[in-house]
Amino acid sequence: MTEENDTIFGKIIRGEVPANKVYEDDDVLAFEDINAAAPTHILVIPKKHIVNLFDAEEEDAELLGKLMLTAKNVAIDQGLEEDGFRLVVNNGAGVGQSVFHIHVHVLGGRNFSWPPG
Repeated sequence: MTEENDTIFGKIIRGEVPANKVYEDDDVLAFEDINAAAPTHILVIPKKHIVNLFDAEEEDAELLGKLMLTAKNVAIDQGLEEDGFRLVVNNGAGVGQSVFHIHVHVLGGRNFSWPPG
């Protein structure tokens, strides 16, 4: 994590803002979204500050893979294995990114339509 991470997620990582955490290790953190868009809505974030995929570097490949595997494990822990879940990553304000720290939304517990948006 770098000091420029003054987003709400940076504050959650540092413990300055509370969150209902469902998973945490040295690299990633998963917590309930306070503005849930589904019965299950978990955010999975890296502790390293990366604005979005456009700012990710080759050196971040392992960390980005860990985000995906953590999302899978969180979904299983939340009981979403049978009915499935949706992963969403927004990259830029024009498509709905409102916190500029890369994150994965794990959504489940209801039916979803396609296409989204």
